[in-house]
Amino acid sequence: MMLRDLQRDFRLWLVTGEAAAAARLPAAHSAGLTVYQNNYRAQLVGCLRASYPLLRARMGEDAFLHAVIKHIGAFPPYEWTLDAYAQDFGATLQKLFPDNPDLHELAWIELALGSAFVAADAAPLTPAALAALDWDGMRLGLTPSLRLARALTNAADVWHAMSDAGAAPEAAMLAEPGWHVVWRSGFVSCLRAADALEGQALAALAAQGSFAGICDLLAERLGEDAGVARAGALLADWIGAGLVTDASSTP
Repeated sequence: MMLRDLQRDFRLWLVTGEAAAAARLPAAHSAGLTVYQNNYRAQLVGCLRASYPLLRARMGEDAFLHAVIKHIGAFPPYEWTLDAYAQDFGATLQKLFPDNPDLHELAWIELALGSAFVAADAAPLTPAALAALDWDGMRLGLTPSLRLARALTNAADVWHAMSDAGAAPEAAMLAEPGWHVVWRSGFVSCLRAADALEGQALAALAAQGSFAGICDLLAERLGEDAGVARAGALLADWIGAGLVTDASSTP
């Protein structure tokens, strides 16, 4: 057997437990072969437990482990690092628990916080850096650690309560949809809730980089004076939070 074929069959058996693949392996009849498969699965279980500690506590061990086992069967690792393995767990949760958007959002929050922690560094912008810029042509860059998602439930409140070891509220739908905003400030990953308009403005800025575009968006929703005032207030807030890391102006 060529090494390439041996590696292919071993991986196939490791991931799927396929009997035909096992039969082609030289050690197919060795009881010790199952040690590799048990270790493979244990590593993936451990990865998901480490990535979603609050989700695990929220769901309960049995329900969480059930989802993990289903996920391992459907999503073998595809990256060189286990850090990436947790990325698709949300898809498994949506399939297994379609009527629990609070769990989907809590999973997103935990994944986003972990991802933000290892994102590239970027020094936050200071208000003084804007003084010499033309605001009409101003372009802004946001921190590489920024993560955004729409919020339909109170998952952010649940996360904050559980993180503080407090009693988490019951799952509930928000009266008005909003956004989850995640980023890293220094060495701490942060989560805050944003209303629908702020979330849309922040997402537009992340995609287009134009401050004038944000002003236009908000003016369309709130009227010109109120929209421009809201844009200025949001920019000050984002700079204060360390979300803005670069600014320039175009002619």
